[in-house]
Amino acid sequence: MSSQSIPGQRGEALRLGRVLEWVTIGWNSLEALVALAGGIVAGSVSLLGFGVDSLIETGAGIALLWRLRADNDNTRAARERSERIANKAVGVSFLLLCCYVGVDAARSLVEHKNPEHSIAGIAVAVAALVVMPFLARAKRRVALRLQSEALRRESRQSDFCAWLAAILLVGLLSNSLLGWWWADPVAALLMVPIIAREGVQTLRGESCSCHVPCEGGTTENGR
Repeated sequence: MSSQSIPGQRGEALRLGRVLEWVTIGWNSLEALVALAGGIVAGSVSLLGFGVDSLIETGAGIALLWRLRADNDNTRAARERSERIANKAVGVSFLLLCCYVGVDAARSLVEHKNPEHSIAGIAVAVAALVVMPFLARAKRRVALRLQSEALRRESRQSDFCAWLAAILLVGLLSNSLLGWWWADPVAALLMVPIIAREGVQTLRGESCSCHVPCEGGTTENGR
């Protein structure tokens, strides 16, 4: 069953959700390419980390696109099954991101790795600060309309991307202007427990703290 045959606002929300995920996949792919290339050229650990984050987010976007396409079945059982699988994929991607950021930041501190000056890095960080909050808000609105916890969780990755972009930008500028080489890895380490908590909660299916009701309009406690 195509989204055109799904009546009313749900079909419209599905189409919008798919557009947002395609934009996310395309943007993160470009972001990863620029960040990884810039990181290799400049020898910047923070830029390489940002590029890996973009690759992980691309994978999460693909998982959510699959989940939205599975909604074409338009049966509650199919939606719940695809929701669980997509939730696990997003949760695993959070933990992968957490591990990479933590190890990368700790190694940078131990080895005194200075974020290198990189015009490409500054440009991609500024662009992400503009684009990612917009995508995150749009996804949460669609998640509310679809009652999709997986999509709401995945929208958090867009938030994290914006935060990591801010960290990257502060690190690059602090090192270039003030010589604070440690600013970037310290800020990144502060984000690790936040990302880890989100990943664990996603894998456990804990949705009580979010503002998107479960399928059928109830929470896990049946309320």
